[in-house]
Amino acid sequence: MSSPLKGVLLGLAGFGLFSMADATIKFLGGSYNPVQIMAFAGLFTLPLIGLLWLKAPVTLRPVHPWLMAIRTLALIGNGLLVTYAFTAMPLAEAYAIFFTLPLILTLMAWPVLGDRVDLTGGAAVLIGLIGVIVALNPGRVAFDLAHLAAVGGVVLAAVHYLIVRKVGGAESSVPMLLYPVLGQTAAAFLLLPGRYVPMPVHDLATLGILSLGGFGGTLLMFAAYRAAPPVVVAPTQYSQIAWAALFGALFFAEPMTLATAIGMVIIAAAGLLVVLRQDRARPTAAE
Repeated sequence: MSSPLKGVLLGLAGFGLFSMADATIKFLGGSYNPVQIMAFAGLFTLPLIGLLWLKAPVTLRPVHPWLMAIRTLALIGNGLLVTYAFTAMPLAEAYAIFFTLPLILTLMAWPVLGDRVDLTGGAAVLIGLIGVIVALNPGRVAFDLAHLAAVGGVVLAAVHYLIVRKVGGAESSVPMLLYPVLGQTAAAFLLLPGRYVPMPVHDLATLGILSLGGFGGTLLMFAAYRAAPPVVVAPTQYSQIAWAALFGALFFAEPMTLATAIGMVIIAAAGLLVVLRQDRARPTAAE
């Protein structure tokens, strides 16, 4: 199997697991506070990270402690906001907002990393904005707290990815996984008093599946990006359009509207334009 094909298949599998985890969050959100879901999902994920460390022990001391701290805080906020968004809004609408991540990264990379926004990048951002307007159809969908949470989650995810870009390969995988999950779990348990509802065994098992899905998806994405360049792997994120349509219709009585589907495709096209632009710029930067 060629490396690009392997990267694509791993990416599709990874985003499939992420979509399953997102749908599980939405399912549990009907009975439990998002803080409780995040607390126990993190608690179940920590032993998985421990097993990964036992398999290949590395130092847990961050190479860039301050950047790791900022990234951890960003992912704590991201975890809380995204968990709430998935419990409170249709999957397709949530994904339409989350798909704007490459566009937000393009805008934020200018002041943070000095990556100027050229004509192609600017056009991609505008196209993506049009896609969001088409997908969410402001005349039909009321922009509420859940949508605002999704936007905040995307911005914080962009902060996380910008730091990952800045530190490059200096940090190993285990510390990169450990500190955000540890921070998310601690923060969620601190916020849990007054929100906790006793959970039967089958819901705890469902949370275990959520943790496995998220952790497995992360490992698959690591493998995908090792097997193939970002320009090949990144577009596999947009396979979540199909998962959102499938899970939304089957489990949550949320059939995807034509406008939402068209808007998500437009946003995906804008994201692809950003990825292709970055891939073309990479050899120039190396010269």
